Formats: sequence, C-alpha cells, structure tokens
Amino acid sequence: MKALVTGGTGFVGGHLIDALQRVGDSVTALVRTPRKATGLAERGVTLVRGGLEDKAALRQAAKDQDVIYHAAGLVAARDEAGFLAVNRDGTAGVLAAAAEVSHARFVLVSSLAAGGPVERGTRRSGDEPAQPVTAYGRSKLAGEVIVRGGSLDWVIARPPAVYGPGDREFLRVFKATRVGIIPVFGDGAQQLSLVYATDLAEALVALGHSTATQRVFYPCHPEVLTSSGLAHAVGRVMDRTIRTVGLPAWTAQAALSVTSTAARLRGRTTLLTRDKAHEFFAPAWTADPAPLQAATGWHAAHDAASGLAATAAWYRAAGWL
Repeated sequence: MKALVTGGTGFVGGHLIDALQRVGDSVTALVRTPRKATGLAERGVTLVRGGLEDKAALRQAAKDQDVIYHAAGLVAARDEAGFLAVNRDGTAGVLAAAAEVSHARFVLVSSLAAGGPVERGTRRSGDEPAQPVTAYGRSKLAGEVIVRGGSLDWVIARPPAVYGPGDREFLRVFKATRVGIIPVFGDGAQQLSLVYATDLAEALVALGHSTATQRVFYPCHPEVLTSSGLAHAVGRVMDRTIRTVGLPAWTAQAALSVTSTAARLRGRTTLLTRDKAHEFFAPAWTADPAPLQAATGWHAAHDAASGLAATAAWYRAAGWL
C-alpha cells in the first residue's frame, strides 16, 4: 500500500514509518525541515517539503495515496488559539487536500485527552461523549470533528500516554530515579493506561489496513497502573529504590504557574502549564483496547514492565542516561 505520514520526524510518526516499512508499505512523509528527515530519505521514504498550511505540498503528498496517517500536531502551545491553529485547522488542511487528489483512508492520530478523564475503575471504549478538560484536549477533539465531517473514509485513534525509544517526556522520570525521589500529583492514586511506541505504531498500521470505519479506538495495553505504581516500575527497571512524593493541588498550581510564566517570558512553549493541572489531578486516564483488538486483531505486546525495560535499554544505548 501507499501511505502518507504527516509528523514523520516526530516521536510517534517516526515509529509509525518504521512499522509501515516493516509491512512493506511505500511511505511518503510531509516534512517541514528536510534536514531532520535525512535518515528517512536514506531508507527510501519519499519526502515532500511543506507544512500543514502549504496547500500545494499537501496535494502533492496526498496524491494517489491509499492511506493517510495524520500524526502531526502540537502538544504544547502558548494558548488555545495556538493549539487550534494546528490541531484543528492543520487537520482540516490535510483532509481538504487529500479529498481533492485521492480517495485515501484517513487515520487520525488523536489523543485520550480528546475523550477526557474518567472515574477510577472505569475505562473509555470509544462510544462515550467526549469531555476534554484542557485546551490541548479540546483542540484534538476539534480536529476529530473536522475528520468526521469530511468526505474520506476515516478512523480515529486516541492513544493514552505514549512512551518508548526516542521519547523525552518519560526520560525525565527515568532521570529522577538517580536521586531516589519521584514527585507525583496528588496522592499518586491516579489510574493510567499506557502504550509502548512500537505497539502504537503497529496499531495505527492495523487500522490503516483494516475495514473498520467511522469509529474511535483506544490503542493501549489493558494493564492499568497508578501514577505512583508507574514511578516505582521505572525505579525497578533502573535498579533503584525510589520514594514518591505527592504534590498537593495548591503546590502543583504554584509550580505550574512558574513554569508557564517562565516559558512565556522566553518566548517558548511548555507542557507544564496551569491548564495541565486539570489532567494531572483527574481521577483516571484509562481506556479499553478490546474494540480495537476485535476490529483488527492487534494486541499490545508490551506491558509496563517489558516496555519500560526496553525503553531504559534504549536510553542507555543512546547515551541519554
């Protein structure tokens, strides 16, 4: 099959391209900065230079494709308008261009944040009303609305927290084991679903090759951890005994205010904003992969223990730890 990937130089997009090439698909990548994609070109990926606002590049990249995997997006922005400009309007641009030049299947890489949190002991399965609690989540949901209203066959994947080789967000937790203390929000009882990056990539490929249509799926491992349990799991793969320290809401809000203000003054963006507290203190971010398994036959190969161990090994080999 012929596949277009947006966001191919990113964490998820890079793993997705690897997975597509493993099954023999011909891959085109839309890239804003070709020098960052030199390795992709050397592996036979066709590069089209352009961003999500470049209509000509989008049409060129989408022409005659069988599947379009839209993995490009923002996870940090200065404000909600910044998120919407990329996660909603950028998605609209890709979809419109694709509809002009192809009859491709459209696989949108959204986020569990678009669905919103749930109560402890429950899981999202894809049929519930969405209730995002942050600007990021609302922007991802807005992108989904665009896809649902388009003319192409579509499917939406809402992964939870993604970790694995190449990820720099979880790297912070691994590094924190050096001092033996890992902070957690609240009492550490927040429940979490996770997905290892290669498992997510294979789930996306499975969706691209499947006949499932007009549905929302949650690619994740069925295992549920608490935030405290996750911290201790990282400690175990690092052979460190760690202690978790709970951050009460008022302390976290103050700290997040400092980090967001500092980023704004430097003209930068950060994930650590006051708005993120709505996610950090939610009771659970958990989902059910069973509908995806039934529709495609995909199963996550890595539970937390094996996935975190593989991630730690990669970090060490890459010199990140």
